[in-house]
Amino acid sequence: MRTEIVWNHKWAFTKDTDAVPEKMPQRWDYVNIPHTWNAIDGQDGGNDYYCGKGYYAKELKKSDLPEAEQYFLQFDGVNSSAAVYVNGVQAASHDGGYSTWRADITELLQEENLITVVADNAPNDRVYPQNADFTFYGGMYRDVKILAVSKTHFDLEYYGSSGLAVTPVIEDKDKAPSGTVPVRVQTWITEPRGTLRIVIKDACGSTVACTEVPAADTNTELLELPDVHIWNGTKDPYLYRAEASIIADGEGDIIDCVSTRFGVRSYRIDPDEGFILNGEKYPLRGVARHQDRWEKGNALSPEDHRQDIEIIREMGANTIRLAHYQHSQVFYDLCDEFGMVVWAEIPYISMHMPNGRENTISQMTELIVQNYNHPCIAVWGLANETTLSGITDDVMDNHRALNDLVHKMDKTRPTVIAFIGSCDKSEEIVYLPDVISYNYYYGWYEGNMEDNGPILDAVHAAHPKQPLGISEYGSEALDWHTNNPRKGDYTEEYQALYHESMIRQIKARPYLWATHVWNMFDFGADRREEGGGKGQNRKGLVTIDRKYKKDAFYAYKAWLSDDPFVHIAGKRYADRTEEETEIKVYSNQPCVELFVNGKSVGVNDTEKEVFHFHIPNEGVQEITARAGRGGELEDRCTIRKVDEPNEAYIMKDPGIVLNWFDIAETEGYYSLNSVMKDVYASPAAEKAVKEVLGAGLPDKEAIEKGAGGIVAKLIDTMTILRLANALYSGGFGMDKIPLSKEQLLELNEVLNKIPVE
Repeated sequence: MRTEIVWNHKWAFTKDTDAVPEKMPQRWDYVNIPHTWNAIDGQDGGNDYYCGKGYYAKELKKSDLPEAEQYFLQFDGVNSSAAVYVNGVQAASHDGGYSTWRADITELLQEENLITVVADNAPNDRVYPQNADFTFYGGMYRDVKILAVSKTHFDLEYYGSSGLAVTPVIEDKDKAPSGTVPVRVQTWITEPRGTLRIVIKDACGSTVACTEVPAADTNTELLELPDVHIWNGTKDPYLYRAEASIIADGEGDIIDCVSTRFGVRSYRIDPDEGFILNGEKYPLRGVARHQDRWEKGNALSPEDHRQDIEIIREMGANTIRLAHYQHSQVFYDLCDEFGMVVWAEIPYISMHMPNGRENTISQMTELIVQNYNHPCIAVWGLANETTLSGITDDVMDNHRALNDLVHKMDKTRPTVIAFIGSCDKSEEIVYLPDVISYNYYYGWYEGNMEDNGPILDAVHAAHPKQPLGISEYGSEALDWHTNNPRKGDYTEEYQALYHESMIRQIKARPYLWATHVWNMFDFGADRREEGGGKGQNRKGLVTIDRKYKKDAFYAYKAWLSDDPFVHIAGKRYADRTEEETEIKVYSNQPCVELFVNGKSVGVNDTEKEVFHFHIPNEGVQEITARAGRGGELEDRCTIRKVDEPNEAYIMKDPGIVLNWFDIAETEGYYSLNSVMKDVYASPAAEKAVKEVLGAGLPDKEAIEKGAGGIVAKLIDTMTILRLANALYSGGFGMDKIPLSKEQLLELNEVLNKIPVE
């Protein structure tokens, strides 16, 4: 019978060696798994976190192991590449930092053993990811286990699978299953002997279907599941359990046993009606999620994962894009339990590597094999923004190979690609996947927030047979505040306005099969240094430590959640200089009443979800918002009238990011806030910009001819200031250019004298 031992405690660790030790090291540090060596330096900015090899060592006595015929080491996540050694001899290696892999150590075991794992997150040209806007934390950051099994067992060497795949056979994708549903159970067994017993149990543990066949006769068995209880998203995420056992001939002892939970559901994705679950329209509205935390990196506990999904569900989301790699099985299990509909993907991201095709194939195979049974997963993501550096024949071939692989391995789920917004909707690659989604940041990186809807309509019209969604959209917010929010100011107030606009535009477009906010949580991106903060992408609706929910979080809660609540926005903007100030309240109730120093100033029952009040700003005022039938829902804050702006609210950036009020604008003339396509219309403005930002920028002719590629198209829609920030930080794959605020302000003075043509 299989025995599983969690083997996380007290590993010796060091980065200060270049050789596998011959005996247990005495001077290494001791760590417990999960562990990453980048928990601090991967989040503090500077793009200087340690990337290289880390060595882990632990002793193992064979006499301490349960009696078995074979022994495996299982690693649930080692980033990015890894090799495991037993007594100095390599037992296995693995490329890809986000999936489960195993090593058969049976033949290498002696009575006294030294197990060494070498993890390596150094750059290379063959293992994804290599270029992306997040930290590639190194280490053994998920569980390590020892598996003791008989020679006859469910296969442990097929891409980290459990050896068991369960497929509810649903004939009509448009309707919810009812009555009896066939369930196909497929197993992989090494040295098959004895009897294979398959049992399906309901949520209470009662057996509802059972069969026995010779273990050597078949890999697939069809069972009838009577009176099926469907998995119905967040409404009713009902789960069955399938158990497969290999029974020995004679006395009937169990040789090996595996189990998996599964759900019975039908769905389809329609170009005009969006996502349809169990025969009913079920718009997918939610978020993307990275797996790291403040000063923990990616080394999360089960409690961390549970808190994440509880926060996501509090907001009312019903879908998660698990970006940009395979996440922990703990989290996929939670998504099953909470009824989330999931986009699962591999880290084929931002750049195409000619030497990386084999790795995309192996990571996709692992993703599907290891996660096939999760009812939460609806689509397999092939890639993210891989067209950024151009679309070559090799890029197309790699994407076709992945698309074909997915269709061969899983005939029940469609494929999807997250395209960068500047990828032309007429490109051949856009027609490749079954469904498409775009990463749109109009209103943040380029354009205006109101541009998103019309652009989506244009793509929908160009691809009437392909379902369309938004895979990323968002804006950054730190602890900066203003009564005059503007694009690029990094204030919590602008982020809230941006998402209010996106909510309105998404509501008006029910054809969108799924929308995913980028991102649910701020996350580590050590190369970033902007907005007055270092080492993080701050587009999250919640801070990386999960301690503060930004106002935009409550905008979505007012739209998506049924749990009654009221929230006053702008609580951190307490010191205000304006004579009249706005009090904005989010609630999913039909009306809100506002009180100032205990006196009612009115009831707002004309707006929905976002309620606006305007009051004189004088002295110190206690603000109370009440909602609900009896006013039982309440939220409070305090504001103060001050003569001078609170310096703590104003962005202080060590880089080149400027506050909106630093940029002088004259009507009819250019400024740093001018869009590059308008700059290209004026030879004088174009010359002035190139003198500061560099002659390597694509010129107007290159953009018109398409010679500048997708990056050039993106530049065309950016403001000068946004482009300067991208060049300063090396964003969008461009070379870094040293710039200063003084240079940009001087450029702005020059531009203020050039009339717009």
